[in-house]
Amino acid sequence: MNEAVAIIPARGGSKGVPRKNLRRVGGIPLIARAVDAARRCPSIDRVVVTTDDGDIASVAEEWGAEVVIRPAELADDTASSESALLHALEQLEQRKVDVGVVVFLQATSPFIDVAALDDAVHLVRSRRRDSVFSAIETYGFLWAKSAGSAAEAVNHDVDVRPRRQDRQPHFLETGAFYVMRAAGFRAIGHRFFGSIGIAQVAERTAIEIDSPAELEIARALAPLIDTAAPIDVDAVVTDFDGVHTDDSVRLSQDGTESVTVSRSDGMGVARLRAAGVPLLILSTEANPVVSARARKLQVDVAQDVSDKTVALRAWAERIGVPLSRIAYLGNDVNDLACLDLVGWPVAVPDAHPLVLAAARVVLDEPGGAGAVRDLAERVLAGRAPASHPLTAAQETP
Repeated sequence: MNEAVAIIPARGGSKGVPRKNLRRVGGIPLIARAVDAARRCPSIDRVVVTTDDGDIASVAEEWGAEVVIRPAELADDTASSESALLHALEQLEQRKVDVGVVVFLQATSPFIDVAALDDAVHLVRSRRRDSVFSAIETYGFLWAKSAGSAAEAVNHDVDVRPRRQDRQPHFLETGAFYVMRAAGFRAIGHRFFGSIGIAQVAERTAIEIDSPAELEIARALAPLIDTAAPIDVDAVVTDFDGVHTDDSVRLSQDGTESVTVSRSDGMGVARLRAAGVPLLILSTEANPVVSARARKLQVDVAQDVSDKTVALRAWAERIGVPLSRIAYLGNDVNDLACLDLVGWPVAVPDAHPLVLAAARVVLDEPGGAGAVRDLAERVLAGRAPASHPLTAAQETP
């Protein structure tokens, strides 16, 4: 049976936002968000990223996509998306992949509606439509400028201003996805042909990132749009101060330092260990209390490190877990580089504003008062089969 294949063009060059496809929204690189959306769509059989950039290729593969290397002439500012799609289809044909439906996703749209995407694929696969695109409903009065810069009405009569409820809506492309019959697309070479359908999506998801301002808007929207989900990872790394502790220290007159930790956190770590989830405490401090806590919790520790990212990469390589499958819990600016490396950057609620902005998830419990337990429970929920909600047809009476 032929496949529905998601193809995500993601070139390395970008003038408006340099390295755009690797920029993070909601703690996740844009290319990874697109791959993740495609992989969560039940009707998509395969996810492919076509790129000319090694870094983008690496991230795409880590998140579960296949990669097609695009030649330079198809990756400059003048190359069309269609040319990249056609090249990818040629490469897939050489790999003996039978593509029946092309699902063209754009990584510059960070909030892809997976349910609407799934419906669009079914519309095309069932041959009710030849191509389908994502769009939002609009009742806006559109205008254009004439050659003399005078305003001219486009979709309305200037003498008639009907109420919204008395008007028929128009639909505006969001650019998030286009779904097409592969045979028709090959023949026409364009994303629109035959019977064209509209997949209506929520207006709040309709943002395309082509400028720094739009990137900031997307980052501000992410906490409101991204749904809270269990943290699906294979390993956990945490900072120490401000995470296992409340970031305060008591100093005795002989210079001995002490901190307060949570017994609840200890139970959370014990449950992670029992589930086979490795944990590393990573700290720049050279303090006996850090190693003492790690011994108590029976977890790995790396402290007195000048570059946390080096230690994080080394530990991930040693345990054989890709960075995309690691959750990192931090609270301050010296955690930012590590947060940018992993698939699940997590912050405590009282973290530095830059850390909160970089996080994919902000925990409910503060450092030293159950933050690690909070993270542990979310990780365990992501590993438990029962954590996935039942559909109505599956629910027991």
